[in-house]
Amino acid sequence: MSDTTQSFESHAKMVPLYHYAAFGLIFVPTVYSLVTTVTNFSVGSLMGAAFGIGVILLFFYARAFPLGVQDRVIRLEEQLRMERVLPDDLKGRIGEISTSHLIGLRFAPDAELADLTRQVLDGTLQDRKSIKQAIGSWKADNQRI
Repeated sequence: MSDTTQSFESHAKMVPLYHYAAFGLIFVPTVYSLVTTVTNFSVGSLMGAAFGIGVILLFFYARAFPLGVQDRVIRLEEQLRMERVLPDDLKGRIGEISTSHLIGLRFAPDAELADLTRQVLDGTLQDRKSIKQAIGSWKADNQRI
């Protein structure tokens, strides 16, 4: 968990040992196994290729499942924050905001939340990226996975 200043340009989280090294160590032998299976077929090479493909699938799901849970937690946190911060005319519309929009809004400070929420509900801001770019004073999220 980094305490560095975040912005739209710097908020994405990449873990080099996971995203590059680990994936490369899985991907390269899998490709080799697939090439070996095609050029010099044997049951052993086929099993190696199948195992490699399985590990690649595991690699992606090992990242996707926690991110899905994280998105649900963010949705809950933002709905609770909105109940506390938004004016009464917007509180009744919290359920209309998609999880994707809530994920973008998590970087908005309380002072900007009502205006950005109105823009989301009016259709002016239609995706996470546009929401994040519209934030004037970025609120860092240093506890994400």
